[in-house]
Amino acid sequence: MKIIDCKECPLREIPLFLPATAKELDFIETLKRRQIGVVADDSIIHEGQENAPLYTLLSGWAFRFKTLSDGRRQILNFLLPGDFIGVQQKMADASAHGVTALTNVTLCVFQRDALWELHTQAPRLSFGVTWLTAQEESLVDDSLLSVGRRSAEERIASLLVITFKRAAALQAEGPEHGVAFPLTQQHIADALGLSLVHTNKTLRKLERRGLHRIVDGRLYLGDLKALARIADLYGDGKPAPRPLI
Repeated sequence: MKIIDCKECPLREIPLFLPATAKELDFIETLKRRQIGVVADDSIIHEGQENAPLYTLLSGWAFRFKTLSDGRRQILNFLLPGDFIGVQQKMADASAHGVTALTNVTLCVFQRDALWELHTQAPRLSFGVTWLTAQEESLVDDSLLSVGRRSAEERIASLLVITFKRAAALQAEGPEHGVAFPLTQQHIADALGLSLVHTNKTLRKLERRGLHRIVDGRLYLGDLKALARIADLYGDGKPAPRPLI
């Protein structure tokens, strides 16, 4: 695998990500240990794992989850390119959740003490990590609202809208061409606390109304505003410009 220099990272060409100075890029490079590839469905971080590295998701999708003793799984949130992985684990002795590759992924691996180095030597970058962590928490909050209060139709509409806008912000072509959507119905069910049957019925119901379609791993929204109204989502919902570590 070709190791990509931080200054040549293809993600930095995407307008979603805030620019970094040459000095900051050099510093990030000193913290980076290697790049690795993980195939779809393989673990990136195991539940209970100690001393897991920190990662930036360079390409592909992953998800963060927790499981019960009988194997039931709750997906906490989906991870897209540019997301920083493992901060929660660094605040405890062992990881309270797992992270699994949803597709084949490429990860930048950082030394375990990178957070401390960022805080002591690069305050602007360390604030970026704090911002990313807070942003991830807001996504989990919305998922909690869905599981706790939204109907099945509202839950799925919310997931479709939020995921669509997150994915659209990462691609050069316009959203009218759809966005990558590697989630299966089981992933959706596990994220929203629904049965697989209920998930299937609700997706088909929304599709019959012309609100969305999923074709060959891409999501197309027929009426974004109508889906947002169903989900009770307000504002343009576009991801804010964000740091990239």
